[in-house]
Amino acid sequence: MKGIWKTIVCFAIVAGIIGSAYAQFARTDDAIKYRQSVMFLIGQHMGRMATVVEGKQPYNREDFLRNAVLVETLSKLPWDSFLLAGSDKGQTKMKSEALENKGKFEVAAQNLETEMAKLVSAANSGDFNAIKAQFGAVGKSCKNCHSQFRSR
Repeated sequence: MKGIWKTIVCFAIVAGIIGSAYAQFARTDDAIKYRQSVMFLIGQHMGRMATVVEGKQPYNREDFLRNAVLVETLSKLPWDSFLLAGSDKGQTKMKSEALENKGKFEVAAQNLETEMAKLVSAANSGDFNAIKAQFGAVGKSCKNCHSQFRSR
């Protein structure tokens, strides 16, 4: 349990530091690389949780909770980098609709954050059925945003 709290504290500190700097990208390429890096990490940790939810790996409460907390933290980081003017051009799969419909994009981003917070709560409870259901809700949130704002 100490390890989880150390991880939470470390990510909170990192998020605070990044939070003050990540809105100040020198170039649009930097914003694109930043958000792609964050999304890569989200994908890696979501994949780890998916193998558990799908029954391909055994459920370990602490491991699952650690991954959920990491994704919850990461889910709060990339949004300003998506909304930087011109960041829909270059090496990116982001559709221009994200910039054209900022309000709609922000709602989708907030939905992911909300669903991730619920997943962390479910993971804290240890109720595997609740975890599976909420993991599905997070996946729907991801899919909804990707279908609207990400090209294939």
